[in-house]
Amino acid sequence: MADQKLRPGDDVTWKSSRGEVTGTIKKKLTAPTDIKKHHVAASPANPEFLVESGATGQAAAHKPAALKKVTGK
Repeated sequence: MADQKLRPGDDVTWKSSRGEVTGTIKKKLTAPTDIKKHHVAASPANPEFLVESGATGQAAAHKPAALKKVTGK
């Protein structure tokens, strides 16, 4: 969703191999970084978001298009 404004603290959902997951954005990533053993090629032109799963507490990076902001909470 290109027109949504995502920020740290927002609740979001995304699809995983186990179904839909809900979590919270912790940080906007604008520089290359490593999360666990996964390299995230984030940049100012192509940012990603560090998201923490509400079910497991695990952190992962996701592209903005993969996230859907939860509204009406």
